[in-house]
Amino acid sequence: MDSGTLLLALLLLPLAGSAVVAALGANQRLAKLVAVGFALASLALTVVVWFAYLGARSESRFALELSVPWIPAFGTSFALGIDGIALVMLALIAVLVPIVMLFSWEERLPEGRSASGLYALLLSTQSLLVGVFAATDVFLFYVFFEAMLVPMYFMIGRFGGPRRQYAAVKFFLYSLLGGLIMLASVIGLFVVSGEELGQGTFTWVELQRMAAGVDEGTQILLFLGFFVAFAIKAPLVPFHTWLPDAGAEAPVGAGVLLVGVLDKVGTFGFLRYCLPLFPLASQRLAPLVLTLAVIGVLYGALLAVGQTDMKRFVAYTSIAHFGFIALGIFSFSSQAFAGATLYMVNHGISTGMLFIVVGLLIARGGSRLIGDYGGVHKLAPLLAGSFLIAGLSSLALPGTNSFVSEFLVLVGSYPRQPVFTILATVGIIFAALYVLWVYQQVMQGPVRGAAVLSAVSTSGPGTMLDPTVEASRAGGSSGFPDLGRREIAVLTPLIVLILVLGFFPGPVLDVITPSVIDTMNEVGLPDPVGGLAQ
Repeated sequence: MDSGTLLLALLLLPLAGSAVVAALGANQRLAKLVAVGFALASLALTVVVWFAYLGARSESRFALELSVPWIPAFGTSFALGIDGIALVMLALIAVLVPIVMLFSWEERLPEGRSASGLYALLLSTQSLLVGVFAATDVFLFYVFFEAMLVPMYFMIGRFGGPRRQYAAVKFFLYSLLGGLIMLASVIGLFVVSGEELGQGTFTWVELQRMAAGVDEGTQILLFLGFFVAFAIKAPLVPFHTWLPDAGAEAPVGAGVLLVGVLDKVGTFGFLRYCLPLFPLASQRLAPLVLTLAVIGVLYGALLAVGQTDMKRFVAYTSIAHFGFIALGIFSFSSQAFAGATLYMVNHGISTGMLFIVVGLLIARGGSRLIGDYGGVHKLAPLLAGSFLIAGLSSLALPGTNSFVSEFLVLVGSYPRQPVFTILATVGIIFAALYVLWVYQQVMQGPVRGAAVLSAVSTSGPGTMLDPTVEASRAGGSSGFPDLGRREIAVLTPLIVLILVLGFFPGPVLDVITPSVIDTMNEVGLPDPVGGLAQ
């Protein structure tokens, strides 16, 4: 296969799978098997893309490029290409989707909803996300940016929790509003390119080349349109309020993609569009963005501590983590850029795993409330251990994947933004507080809580044995079982990635580094002391 068509195949394969799975709605088991098969095929193709990218890197800004005229009168083309930042995001998608499908294999769905519908929507989301990260035409990016809302809207609205309709509409309206504001800037960018280049274009490379010649005032106006859309998607405070509702009501599989990948479109947009296309505006408005980032770190952490709903708890931890990512991006250091990009990947792994473990708890206890659980480690030690690993990764314990990325962000940000960096560091203390507090409440102490006590096995009608005794006899409770083989298969790859990237992040950083250096050069600022070697 020609290298230029690899990305097109990666985009179309899950889309084709979505159509096939939807057509198999009558045979649910076959539909699931086919969906997982397409997801694994996409993972295999992503591995091919990874090695093709490593072999194709050159002086060009993007590799594996494909460009076909789309609407020539408007200067648009169906143009795909990736750099190292986009590549690691494609890899994250490819890893998470089959894991999500295996997790959702026996998930209880609302009445009248089919697994084939859910799996078809998961594959559609995967395809559109590939388009978002691979597009090198700004208008094409906008089309994918808006289109990816549709399958996620239906996953939340049709397969979610009790308040799913409210959460789905709120998610859609927030994202649609941001997209419409960005559309105004996309059109403005086309007009400005016509004035600067003599002919309007949406091609990213040509727009970036003219960026330095656009006056600061125009850049600020165009920057704000893109920034608002990306800040909603990220989400940055105060644009974040859709996430706790959407995360809490989404089915767990969709929630993993929502907090693990879809919201990374916002921070990816900062790196791919805001900084390179509007360098002067990015520098001028950086203090404002950094202020929002630090507020997000502290605000998200404080609200996470006070949550009673486990899924909302995970959503608020994500808001805090995205503050760190935004801090790294707008500190204008290649070291911080690399840390922020690696953080995007690591956050998807650790928070995705945390969301899955919460889903496993809810499946057993039937409740999302933290207060309805306690002493789970006595009934399900493997489940409790998995929760601890995901939590320690989330709080960036040394030896886990998140530590490397958080350390790079803080070390890279300090030379330019010492005050903001010090304030953000306080968030690390809060992270340890909220993660360990929830773990202690749910997993430690005596067996307690309505969800656990109602789920443990009974010895006969109306009689309940002491849960600790029951667990010691059977190696766990039949009503609150430990991890099964399928669940172990779901969590093992995530645990392996947490540990491997914690000790050996080099291969991923090697892929990221050339692209973050290119981005640093496009911003037009000298790299502070301690930047990555070129």
